[in-house]
Amino acid sequence: MHTISKAEKVKTRPNLSILALLSFIASFVIARMFTTFFPSTVVSGHGLHIHHFWYGLALLAIGGWLGISYEEERINRVAAILFGAGGGIIGDEAGLLLTLGNYWTNLTYTVVITFLALALFLILLNRYSRTIREEFSGFLRSNASLFIGVFLFAVSIPLIMRTGNTIVIVVSSVLAIAALLIILAYFIQRIVTRKR
Repeated sequence: MHTISKAEKVKTRPNLSILALLSFIASFVIARMFTTFFPSTVVSGHGLHIHHFWYGLALLAIGGWLGISYEEERINRVAAILFGAGGGIIGDEAGLLLTLGNYWTNLTYTVVITFLALALFLILLNRYSRTIREEFSGFLRSNASLFIGVFLFAVSIPLIMRTGNTIVIVVSSVLAIAALLIILAYFIQRIVTRKR
């Protein structure tokens, strides 16, 4: 009988991040639809208007507490769902919180889409980090990396020297530095390979 090691258990955790992300998206969409179709439904009393942001904070707190307090698969799944749902509800009010009053601002969509893109990138990076390292290492050993590095550097330097636009200068400088790092990594890989 094969027993599951601690390393194998940790490997299954990215599934929870996908679950939390799906929960985030679902709760954001549901909150946005509910507010669109029932805009006058609010919880208020004694001079207070309770935004659903507070419900999101409560769900985040409960999901986070469950996630760090228990090591059972079912509870971890519930924690991921609650955590994601809380984040989605808070994300729904991101524009309201950032503008201090404009719920319908497009800033909400910008914040949520940026968050989703970053979260998906990190999930995929976590899941496929070994494959990415192997592919990148193979790329750095190939002649193509030297050619791409030289090309990027050759394109970036004239842009830095011929423009007064700060954004173009910053982007070109980052590309030039990346190109130099690629070229340097290529030669380091070649030296290491020859020594073996």
